[in-house]
Amino acid sequence: MYRASWNGTVIAESAKTIEIEGNQYFPPDSVDRTLLTETPTTSVCPWKGLASYYTVTANGQSNPDAAWYYPDPKPAAAEIRDYLAFWRGVVVEKVPGD
Repeated sequence: MYRASWNGTVIAESAKTIEIEGNQYFPPDSVDRTLLTETPTTSVCPWKGLASYYTVTANGQSNPDAAWYYPDPKPAAAEIRDYLAFWRGVVVEKVPGD
């Protein structure tokens, strides 16, 4: 079980994350979408494809582009379609599961 939190708020929690390149990708249904706002930011990974970003807002503070996902990944990364990963101070930690 992994948990992503920022500024005292849990953003996502799941026992079904997928680890790629040291990042935990959380299933879309495990993420509190009320904390996310899409941004125009994108980046390109040679094997995963085009990533899109969200700003995370919690307890009145915003963390721009702190979450990313691949809405239409390349075939090699198809398993993480729409899964979210975090950085920029978002704490992702292993926690005891059910």
